[in-house]
Amino acid sequence: MNRIRLRSIQFIITISFMVITILVVLIVSLMLYNKFSKTAEENAYLNIQQIIEQVNSNLENYVNGMIDIYEVVEDQIDKSPTISSPILAEQLRAILKSREDLKSIALYTRKGDLVLNIPSLMMRKNTRLEQQSWFEAAIQRPKELTFSSPHIENLFKGQYSWVVSQSRQIKYADKSGRKQDGVLLVDVNFKTIDEISKKVSLGKKGYIYIIDSLGNIVYHPQQQLIYAGLKYENLEQVLSYSYGSYVDHSTGESRLITIKTVEPIGWKVVGVAYTDEILTTKQDLNQFIFWVLVVVILLVLLISIYMSAKISRPIKMLEKSVKKVEQGDFNTRINVKGAYEVEQLSHQFNLMIGRIGQLMDQIIYEQEAKRKSELDVLQSQINPHFLYNTLNSVIRFAQREKKEEVITMINSLSKFFRISLSKGKNIITVQDELEHVRNYLVIQNMRYKNKFQYKIEAEEKALSCLTLKLILQPIVENAIVHGIEMMADEGFIHISVNIVGDKLLFQVTDNGLGMSEETMQQLLTGHLKSEHGSSVGVKNVHERIRLYYGDEYGLQFESELEEGTTVCIWIPAVYEDEGGGVT
Repeated sequence: MNRIRLRSIQFIITISFMVITILVVLIVSLMLYNKFSKTAEENAYLNIQQIIEQVNSNLENYVNGMIDIYEVVEDQIDKSPTISSPILAEQLRAILKSREDLKSIALYTRKGDLVLNIPSLMMRKNTRLEQQSWFEAAIQRPKELTFSSPHIENLFKGQYSWVVSQSRQIKYADKSGRKQDGVLLVDVNFKTIDEISKKVSLGKKGYIYIIDSLGNIVYHPQQQLIYAGLKYENLEQVLSYSYGSYVDHSTGESRLITIKTVEPIGWKVVGVAYTDEILTTKQDLNQFIFWVLVVVILLVLLISIYMSAKISRPIKMLEKSVKKVEQGDFNTRINVKGAYEVEQLSHQFNLMIGRIGQLMDQIIYEQEAKRKSELDVLQSQINPHFLYNTLNSVIRFAQREKKEEVITMINSLSKFFRISLSKGKNIITVQDELEHVRNYLVIQNMRYKNKFQYKIEAEEKALSCLTLKLILQPIVENAIVHGIEMMADEGFIHISVNIVGDKLLFQVTDNGLGMSEETMQQLLTGHLKSEHGSSVGVKNVHERIRLYYGDEYGLQFESELEEGTTVCIWIPAVYEDEGGGVT
């Protein structure tokens, strides 16, 4: 009993559980590692956010300083009695010299005429002042101080600085002292904003860029590549954020995008950090943990291989035996040595296979007997009404002394039964099958007083093929009873036999009343009932063919109401010299 218990699955599972416990410890270690690495990752993200916030704060301070300068200039112009006052000019020159980043101060009428500019430079021709973005913004939003995107200053001769323009509508006193509406322009050198942005570094590849509220790029370290179409920034998604962070994959790399909005001008500072650089600490921790785990995993792997082999070897042997049974080998027997439960299972498996073999033999015997019985019964089911009606017709012809008709009908009936019996054979040649249906058509045509015509055609090569007998007569009977009998006009039945590839195709076509799709389905199920008979014969033909040759063969219907019906019978093309002994 001790030996059995030591070899039992329960004991093996206990040992395996101990190994799994060790693995759980390793998993917990990995979870702790993930926690530490996640903390390092969060700190990296926090550091990037702080850098972006600092840049944003510096820009806001600088922008507020620009706004203050603009308001001082506006205040001086508003207080001056006339715009041509020498004192005003001196004050504005003093303001301009107070900051190196101030490039020019200019005042224009609403029509775009120059009123005042500091320094006093000649204005260029064809500047299209009214179409400048800063001028249009001032006209469209008269009470709002607007900031333009960076551009080359192109209003005055000798000025080619890269500037940001501030503009707004203001009131000024003209030379006569009357108040007029004008547009005040203060150009600020973009160099300061550029220097603030350039100093920021987010790893080796990371950077920041600035866009305005409309998505125009104010600053980008690779601005030339952007304009040339060699670099892409997903500005549509950036514009949907006022602040926050998200991970972007639009360029094919994983990048952390951090956004802050510069108040009050609505610019957005966008930080781009590459996640592979952000996670440098995590990668270092990865390498350390990796080598620790490699040693542990190797030990665990060796133990697992040994334990799994011990457990699975007998089960695999049992699996191979089951596969042999699956392939139809019911003579296989196994003698598995291993765990107690596996030995018992193999013993029960052997008993089961023996019993299954017995049951299979019994089922095969019963099915063969059933199949033979069904075929025998099916082939012996000659419609009693057909025989009764045929004999009645013979009697009527005899009473009328129509000897030729009596001889023809009895001769056809004799041949009909001779082929039907076929000495007990189930398989006959196509030629015999066509002869059988020809005799049937002769009898029916006489009974129905030549209500229909018929034609039988066959390829010469097809005549020697073998077929199940009595597959055409039920189809022809169905064509007469359900298709032609109720017609006012003369009917026509065409029977053809052709070889299509490796298949034999029988086609029975009539010009009768036709059928609906639902009726065609009922024909194959045997559910069609009418006052003239049922579709059991057609269903039996379909089932006999599928039973004997396989599910890919059988009947197909093509029919239209008032147009007629075509029935296709598909069976494999087997020639008489290939299967003459089949019954």
